[in-house]
Amino acid sequence: MLGFSTVLPREPFHLLVLAVGVLSIFVLAVFAIAFKPKDESSTLQAYLKFAYACFLKPHTGDRNGDQQDALESFYKAQADIYDATRTRLLRGREDMLGLVAAQLKHRCEAGLISQRPVWVDIGGGTGHNVEQMGNFLSVPDFFRSVYVVDLSPSLCEMARKRFARLGWKNVKVICQDARAFRLHEHESRAHRRKEIVSQGQTVRDLDENADAGGAELVTMSYALSMIPEFYPVIDSISSLLSPNGVVGVIDFYVQSKVEFNRRNYTGGVINRHCMWISRVFWRTWFEIDRVNLEAARRDYLEYRFGTILNVNARNHFVGVRMPYYIWVGCSKDSGASTTKLAEIDAAATESPYLSALDLRTGPVPVDVELRSKAYESAIVNLQSSLPLPATWYQNHHWRIYYDETLTKHTRFNNSYIYAFTWEDDRTDARLLKINHEDVVLAITSAGDNILSFCLDNPRRVHAVDLNPTQNHLLELKVAAFTALPYSDVWKLFGEGKHAGFREILIKKLSPHMSSNAFQYWLKNGPAVFQEQNSKGLYYSGGSGNAIALCGWLFRILGLTADVQKLCSAQTLNEQREIWNRSLRGLIHSKLLTWTVFSNEKWLWKALGVPPAQRAVIEADFKKNGAEFDTQTAERTSSGNAIYEYVLNTFEPVVNTTLLSTSNHYYLLTLLGHYTPSSHPTYLSPKSHVKLSKPSAFNGLRIHTDEISEVIARMRPDTLTIVVVMDSMDWFPPTGNQAIKQIRALNRALKVKGRVMLRSAGLEPWYIGVFEECGFSCKRVAVRVPGACIDRVNMYASTWICTKEASLEREDAKLNLRKSSMGELTIGAPALR
Repeated sequence: MLGFSTVLPREPFHLLVLAVGVLSIFVLAVFAIAFKPKDESSTLQAYLKFAYACFLKPHTGDRNGDQQDALESFYKAQADIYDATRTRLLRGREDMLGLVAAQLKHRCEAGLISQRPVWVDIGGGTGHNVEQMGNFLSVPDFFRSVYVVDLSPSLCEMARKRFARLGWKNVKVICQDARAFRLHEHESRAHRRKEIVSQGQTVRDLDENADAGGAELVTMSYALSMIPEFYPVIDSISSLLSPNGVVGVIDFYVQSKVEFNRRNYTGGVINRHCMWISRVFWRTWFEIDRVNLEAARRDYLEYRFGTILNVNARNHFVGVRMPYYIWVGCSKDSGASTTKLAEIDAAATESPYLSALDLRTGPVPVDVELRSKAYESAIVNLQSSLPLPATWYQNHHWRIYYDETLTKHTRFNNSYIYAFTWEDDRTDARLLKINHEDVVLAITSAGDNILSFCLDNPRRVHAVDLNPTQNHLLELKVAAFTALPYSDVWKLFGEGKHAGFREILIKKLSPHMSSNAFQYWLKNGPAVFQEQNSKGLYYSGGSGNAIALCGWLFRILGLTADVQKLCSAQTLNEQREIWNRSLRGLIHSKLLTWTVFSNEKWLWKALGVPPAQRAVIEADFKKNGAEFDTQTAERTSSGNAIYEYVLNTFEPVVNTTLLSTSNHYYLLTLLGHYTPSSHPTYLSPKSHVKLSKPSAFNGLRIHTDEISEVIARMRPDTLTIVVVMDSMDWFPPTGNQAIKQIRALNRALKVKGRVMLRSAGLEPWYIGVFEECGFSCKRVAVRVPGACIDRVNMYASTWICTKEASLEREDAKLNLRKSSMGELTIGAPALR
């Protein structure tokens, strides 16, 4: 609820804020009438009454210093119009209810909550939230009991009338100070639990009379900021909550990033920082109304509980942006047991602890105990009596904790490069032949191939990407398969658009996502998937720029109709005829060469070609220049090198693969979406059956870090397959980055474990480094003029590098030989 005092301010700034407040209420009234033309008089009357109670009515509740009198002096005069005047002011309440409802449903389905839940709504006012919960759950059927606790008699009376009208017998309205509310005084099960806990104890104060759990849901809606003594209220929630219960809070706030920037347990900081003028204005505004926005309230809430989801948003209220937050949490101790920490850590590092969890893994002694960064962060927090990082309180432990504030993550500017994957999943399956015993590590990219690997049900799949948003995209896909029917999955990732994206994100996907990923998609997802002016998922990210450019060129050159025909051609002859007649000339355009392929920034941001990879292409171009019908002077031009490379990519694709049925990679770049007859393997109905099973992603772990950092913390001789895509091309020949990663790969892989890589070069320089580091390397595919290496045909070669020997053992043998030679040398003079 939200209340105001009417003690007129005297300071100039307060007077200014008061004037803005009165004007805002008047504008809001006019705005409300515009949307309710049939009830103009009653709506205007309600807002005028609201304005009078807020800013003009004399306050009479401070005589005895009683909080209840203070509230009642304000609410009594406007209790009947409270709900009508708060709809636009108190935004986000339905979102909070949707999020906690989704959490409860998931926990019931997972068996974490085995009985009908009990819900306590603190500061519930008129009972608006409880009625609105009916949009997400059947309140009479789902909940055993609901308690609306509020200190205002007038608002409680409105709540009783509401539930009498609805006929909800399981909802009880309690007019009481939230600090004194005890569930065991109302619930028989809670009373029995309290009796067991209290045996032999003498009750002397409120703390000792606290509950012993019992509520599966506790909520506060725009109430925490109004409670003067908020510490004991937050503390009481801890005793109210059952072990697997959920807390949901929504309220106004202002805060500077200086206050929260180094906390790792907040669940993401997107939009949390408020500008100085915003902090000053809103604090002053709400102080007039006895609403307190100091950061301590939210900070203490996050300190006392574990964070599941956290949202920072703005209410666009009569032309201004009013900050509010939604927080969903659980018991601070949930997930903090030694066993659970070790279990999750083991899955991230492939440590010997897994032998107790997975019968297929035998105990392997190691000299050094390996710990993941997530485990180390958890231990630091526990030693400081802080909650664990939010990822530890997820319902699924797919996402491994990472520090989102590090420069190596923030440099991506909260944007992914790839909205789709360019590696041929069919070729990968043929070359790798993944089985149930494999432990796979692969680059996430857009997550398409990670899902394809999961279809083969390996023991573990480690998805690694330095860009957090690439992993957010994978999380979205995994959550979709976990919670959505095939029709919704197809809309999201086949068509790339979904009119109900925000709704399904809150109602269905949120229990299956980390807080960071949920924050990202709540902010950016509607613009990608839902808004009318959006073209869809595949026009977003860096790769979307390339698709958008193609579409623009086709429109400018009048080729859109031919593109549609090309993508719907049913035979190769028909496809070739369309290509040669109209589209081939565009690829051969010198203008395209100089404007696009010569532009280093465009190659990186749109096509994902970094400078080092571009150098590999140029080196092959110069080396094999005689094969091309190009003037020698032009061979030194990087634009022409890329031009020739692209030409050798596209021509064979069009001539040998049919886009409409078997090459969804290029169909997507031309149409901006997939079709039912041409799409990735993971988007088939058959794949949905497999990936929607409860155990489909049990072995998935998503790491946000460099490959070298992840494998450095893996148990030696553990991985069986590593897929690095074309990332080795990104390393410059100078420096030690490549050799460092290759040596780390040797350490982490089992003997006969394989590294699969693709390269823009025919014989990339780092293959020799692999061979020096204990690998045998075989080029399993090479691109030749006029033929495709695979359906993508984007790379010049594909390699399988097999580990033949462990470097550590070889280094040990070498050191032993050196030591022996040293002894012989030292002893030689004596022999003489």
